[in-house]
This record gives sequence, C-alpha cells and structure tokens, in this order.
Amino acid sequence: MRSYFFVAVSNQENLDLCKKYALAGFNNSINGAWAFCDIDVGDYVTFIYGAKAHNLYEVKKKEAILNAENLPPWKPITFKESGRTYYFPFRLNLKPIRKFEESLVRTEFAYIAENLLLRGGYRKTHFQADQTTLQNVSEMGKVYEEKVKELKLGEYQTFEPKFTRSKDINPPEIFGFREVILQALLRKYITKKFEGISKPDWN
Repeated sequence: MRSYFFVAVSNQENLDLCKKYALAGFNNSINGAWAFCDIDVGDYVTFIYGAKAHNLYEVKKKEAILNAENLPPWKPITFKESGRTYYFPFRLNLKPIRKFEESLVRTEFAYIAENLLLRGGYRKTHFQADQTTLQNVSEMGKVYEEKVKELKLGEYQTFEPKFTRSKDINPPEIFGFREVILQALLRKYITKKFEGISKPDWN
C-alpha cells in the first residue's frame, strides 16, 4: 500500500513552478531532509497552498542534489531575522495523475482539517493523509492531460543524506539525528512488513 502526502508550498511562485515542472522540492533544513526520507517512490502527493489542495501526483524519482544553491527552478530564500538562506536540494520528480484545485474545507478533506490545520501543521513541510482521502481526491477534477515541461539542469551530482548523533554535522549532507527521522524509518519498515504479509508467496 502506497502512502499519500500533502506537501506544503511557501508561495504562489513556487507552486506555479512545482506544477510547471511536476517537481516537489524540500529545503536544506532537517525538515526538508525528513520529508525527503519520509516520502518514497511510488507514493502519492498533493500540493497545499492558500488553504487549497492542488493536483494529485505519483512520485517517480527522488534525488538529493549537491551544490543546489543556484539550481532552478526555485529561488533561494533568505530570512532577514536569522540571516539563514534556504534552497532546495531534496527533490521529487512527479507524474501528474489528476488536475484540480479544491478548498480544504470540503468534507472530503475532514481528516486534513482536523489533523493539519487545527494543529498548526502548515508549519511543516509535509503531512501524511489517510487512504480514504486518497480515494476521494482520485475522483476529483479531471485526468491530467497537459504536457509537463522538462527542467534541464545540465550535469550535477547527487548524494544520500546521512544522520549522526555526533556534533559533526554538515547540512544538507549530514544532519543531527532526530526523532522524526526514526519515525520515518520505522513507518517504512512496518509498511514493507505488512506488504509482505498481504502478498504471500503461494508457490
């Protein structure tokens, strides 16, 4: 059984770029690394912005890109108070499934309203939805038939994010180990175990 996630987008410009190239990007923070680890190839995602849900996609590929500070399509974001600059090394290549733009106040999104909005989940990079919500959105809007524009990056290198209990960290390649990372790993392990049980080998 594949999981379904809502991915929060910070502004309209970034949402438009996500749709244009069928890409999801997560920043170089621990939350970005968590989202990248939590969402797998084969999972489904929907973007959320402005209290609306946008489109349904299947994750086809995931990459963590080295030296992605100036790589398109998203611009780096610098916060004045902290002086920190965030960019988007963690990326998901998506396959569009359904096209829609629906308000999160719809009854079909009750699970999201109760567990995301009421608990301040918008501050998170992503949020896992249930299978009932996935079934509902799979019938919303219309089949996605538009051609997705290919993003050309030229040559680039990828990496696998690592996590350590030591103080020797180097984001986005090496982060301090957090409980959310352990939770993501445990969820994947349990999911794979149940998949094995649900598909026995009768030979």
